[in-house]
Amino acid sequence: MNYGGHFEPEKKESKIHELEQIMNESNFWDNKRKSESVIQELNQLKNQILKVKTLKDKIKNNLELLDTLKTEDDIEFHHLLEQELSEIESKIEQCEIELLLNGPYDALGAIIELHSGAGGTEACDWNNMLYRMYTRWCEKKNYKVETIDIQPGEEAGVKSITMLVKGIYAYGYLKCEKGVHRLVRISPFDSGARRHTSFASVNVTPLFEDNKIDIELKESDLRIDVYRSSGCGGQGVNTTDSAVRITHIPTKIVVTCQNERSQIQNKEKAMEVLKNKLYQLELEKQENELKNITGDMMDINFGSQIRSYIMHPYSLVKDHRTNTETAQVSKVLDGDIDLFINDNLKKGLQNV
Repeated sequence: MNYGGHFEPEKKESKIHELEQIMNESNFWDNKRKSESVIQELNQLKNQILKVKTLKDKIKNNLELLDTLKTEDDIEFHHLLEQELSEIESKIEQCEIELLLNGPYDALGAIIELHSGAGGTEACDWNNMLYRMYTRWCEKKNYKVETIDIQPGEEAGVKSITMLVKGIYAYGYLKCEKGVHRLVRISPFDSGARRHTSFASVNVTPLFEDNKIDIELKESDLRIDVYRSSGCGGQGVNTTDSAVRITHIPTKIVVTCQNERSQIQNKEKAMEVLKNKLYQLELEKQENELKNITGDMMDINFGSQIRSYIMHPYSLVKDHRTNTETAQVSKVLDGDIDLFINDNLKKGLQNV
């Protein structure tokens, strides 16, 4: 098969063969988490190959239709070609977007952390709305989402959420979502029905594979606290001290996990996230890529937002970095954020 140029089909075919060889190993299912990751990556690579092949076949078929129009001026053929052309243009644009995902960590999964900012209960509710938005977006992309920690707000919503997004190119797509997000709406918590402005921050880091993380953790560098889980969970979660908080004393990095059933499982998950954060920190030191990977986190308040979601007095979602905007606020909050992600990826290419 020849798909040409930047798509690098040979590399993808080689990777597919490598993953299929791994699946044929007798101990493949011994590590469930690793086997699921391999299967997901294999399916996504095969889908990419199939998508380009299907697109190539569509173009070939339409060229044949054009030849037919040279001898027959058929109105139905014209309408059919117009519809096909629109679909082909959309698919080509999506392929072009995927070509922009060529950063060193773009193919990895992602760790998303959401934190409420200025606005009290309003901000906690807004934080929960963002959580739903990203969860819905991940569902549409067929990414697996694992929420490992939720800190509920005092009255409503959530103060903070940590979620793992597993799937090829999850980090590449989501990295541009890092920053402060601003909501303007009539407050459902205000008896006077006044307009409120709320803020929440989004932090996105790569989710590195276990076998690529070479980090040695000393017990003397860790402070491990256990406490009672505060969120909803499975049987026993809210009645035992199963939640775990790990503080890495030298870097002051704090990681919590409370959504697993046992203290041991929560500790394992928290250690996984901590290792990812420390590994990223080490890469930043070695490669001097701190600004490229994490950027500077701004205060979560007025004047620091990367995107505004306005529900009153008019409907508008606007990204302040690209000036991309849409009036379809409900669709965006339902996970339709590709418009903003794609335009940020394009801007990133132009700025190289």
